[in-house]
Amino acid sequence: MTVESTAARKTTRRSSGTKRTASASTSTTKKATAATASEPELVQLLTPEGERVQHPDYDIDLSAEELRGLYRDMVLTRRFDAEATALQRQGELGLWASLLGQEAAQIGSGRALRDDDYVFPTYREHGVAWCRGVDPTNLLGMFRGVNNGGWDPNTNNFHLYTIVLGSQTLHATGYAMGIAKDGADSAVLAYFGDGASSQGDVNESFVFSAVYNAPVVFFCQNNQWAISEPIEKQTRVPLYQRAAGFGFPGVRVDGNDVLACLAVTRSALERARRGEGPTLVEAFTYRMAAHTTSDDPTRYRRDAEREAWEAKDPILRLKTYLENEGHADAAFFEELEAESEALGKHVREVVRAMPVPDHMAMFDHTYADGHALVDEERAQFAAYQESFEGGEAE
Repeated sequence: MTVESTAARKTTRRSSGTKRTASASTSTTKKATAATASEPELVQLLTPEGERVQHPDYDIDLSAEELRGLYRDMVLTRRFDAEATALQRQGELGLWASLLGQEAAQIGSGRALRDDDYVFPTYREHGVAWCRGVDPTNLLGMFRGVNNGGWDPNTNNFHLYTIVLGSQTLHATGYAMGIAKDGADSAVLAYFGDGASSQGDVNESFVFSAVYNAPVVFFCQNNQWAISEPIEKQTRVPLYQRAAGFGFPGVRVDGNDVLACLAVTRSALERARRGEGPTLVEAFTYRMAAHTTSDDPTRYRRDAEREAWEAKDPILRLKTYLENEGHADAAFFEELEAESEALGKHVREVVRAMPVPDHMAMFDHTYADGHALVDEERAQFAAYQESFEGGEAE
């Protein structure tokens, strides 16, 4: 299975050569210049053409090995995500939320973390989970309906997936306030999407984190669509600018640039550890797939929009840079392709081998001392199960 998008692969790429500044191009029309001037500043270190650029405030110096590591992370995360989507379509999972197109935002920010930092995800942070060392197959238990979350959050400092939109930002803020009271120098990273930014919980977390100077970084993956609602119906200003109203800095980063996401998130986390309070990072990216596998994006967005973003594919731009700079050879890419196929096979085998849970177990720990209504519901469900041939529904 290929790790690149077809449309992006057909795009003509420019050789990287040497570094240049982000404002090098001046031969534009007046109309284009005016449009550019009105656009928010975007931190970018690697262009869609795979060309390395510099930024005055955010830059990063990585070895060839580290660059290959980031590329490997994105490729394997995409492969895992593709396998999970296929498993859902084949009836092995009840639902899946794809991260396709958001690999750079998640891997870049995830690799900026220290081991003692703590992460509060939503339900789409498969790449961040990978960076925290969570077994990918553990992410699938909840979506297969065999558990309520397949890992111990304290083992990897990675909280369980949060389905309720925005609530994890309050959890993150409270945890960060606790860190500050304990005198620790670790930080907290909270993920949410552009749609969740409209939730009251998110805005409340901004208030508390600012007032209490909490060491938390809010990482908003602006993938342009809150299910079927475009970003234009979520806000009248760029999302990162909201931070100023709460009294802390915000920055917009190219969410398809893994180097920029790493540099910006690392800087924000270091600021939090120094006791300088929260930061809002808006990763400007795009959801290439459906919101979840129950969604049909063709009903509300045009193919041309998706195709335009395919040309900004985060994996392809880093591959182009690696090839142009001689940081990776054909053997590296071939070995990685084989590794990705092995990962896909492993995921499929593990999911199909997951045991079917006891259907009655969901009633066991609802109340510590039991409850009459729960007992009634248990009896009704048991009778329903027994009504099937063989005594239990498949």
